[in-house]
Amino acid sequence: MTYVILKYTHVAAVVASFTLFFVRGLWMMTAPEKLAVRWVRVVPHVIDTVLLVSAIALAAITAQYPFVQQWLTAKVLALLAYILLGTVAIRRGRTRRVRIVAWILALIVFGYMVAIARARVPFPWDI
Repeated sequence: MTYVILKYTHVAAVVASFTLFFVRGLWMMTAPEKLAVRWVRVVPHVIDTVLLVSAIALAAITAQYPFVQQWLTAKVLALLAYILLGTVAIRRGRTRRVRIVAWILALIVFGYMVAIARARVPFPWDI
């Protein structure tokens, strides 16, 4: 029962995190002033904390760990790329073009992480 609750918590946090990142990217392009609103700066950190804690708990419960399982290693490395690209897209990109390219690349990396999670292989397009 704990596994099911954690899994659905994790999936819900993934959906919430992606949705908010997608919307923030749209705002970055169309209404950047919305990115300065307090809840827009705080809520992503709360969601991502739930996401990370549920991921760690799932790894512990299932005894599947990064650098042991290849698919999980690939997912963690992709997560690091996603975080880096996301910070460039939303905050650190010097020009609008750089931010948009980083946002699109982050969305692609996110799709790759979902594909890894579903297929449980590091290269899901090889299946």
